[in-house]
Amino acid sequence: MRLHNIGYLLKEGFKNVARNRMMSFACIGVLVACMLLIGGAAMVSLNVNAMVDFVEDQNEFVIVLEDWMSESDIAAMDSRLAGFENIASFEFVSRHQSLEDLIADAGDEAALYIDLRGEENPLPDRYIVSVSDIAYLSQTVRQLEAVHGIERVNYAGEVSDILVAVRRAVAYAGMVVVGILIVVSLVIITNNIKLTVFARRKEISIMKYVGATDAFIRMPFLVEGVIIGLSSAIIAFLVLGFGYTYMIGWIGEQFVGVGPLFERAVDFWLIAPYVFGAFAGLGVFVGLVGSGSYVRRYLKV
Repeated sequence: MRLHNIGYLLKEGFKNVARNRMMSFACIGVLVACMLLIGGAAMVSLNVNAMVDFVEDQNEFVIVLEDWMSESDIAAMDSRLAGFENIASFEFVSRHQSLEDLIADAGDEAALYIDLRGEENPLPDRYIVSVSDIAYLSQTVRQLEAVHGIERVNYAGEVSDILVAVRRAVAYAGMVVVGILIVVSLVIITNNIKLTVFARRKEISIMKYVGATDAFIRMPFLVEGVIIGLSSAIIAFLVLGFGYTYMIGWIGEQFVGVGPLFERAVDFWLIAPYVFGAFAGLGVFVGLVGSGSYVRRYLKV
């Protein structure tokens, strides 16, 4: 195909969008709505996961050491804990430091604990530990309880199990919802394109009768489908980006108590290239497939 023919066909594709602007606007509107639903579901899933990860980071547990542990034993325990793959960090807190912290926090009742300094101190030496993956917390705790010198491990097992269940449920639900919305979007959008092509079936037949090739007839429709898909992607991307940013800021201002959680909210503009790429890919795919498949049936005259 010659270059001037390609230019002509591209120009015809843009003319088709303008000439059939009502149907084009309808297709764009439906596609934008579907993209917003898909993008919104994906952003909710990403944010819930980010917030669960934030709560996980705050979920520390305590290792209580046996009373007989000496300084050299504690140094050896440091090396032992450093060898656990799932332990992200640990901090040793001596019994003396624990007592001083208790006295500092006691306020007017601090005098009740001052006499416990020295050998009378009943508090144990301990470690404050955080893990890399909370899904393996129970397994890590069982391994620690078997270590010589550890008296017990205090941890919120039920809380960790709930967090793991929430993260898995959100991940699976997010994939299912996004998958369903993509299928629904394809059905609705292709039906709109089908109506557009059907309304112009006589035009296609006339072009076929005067000797136009199938590729020459199909090209303007394909260009029209790409234009509709890209236009929808741009609109949906901008609406989702600015709408999401405003909503996150508004929720953070109105509900001060959840501020720390929303500080971990996903920054839309950091993932903007991926979002726009997904929207553009979906729009172009639906436009090409919808236009190409429905034009083909009217080429047989």
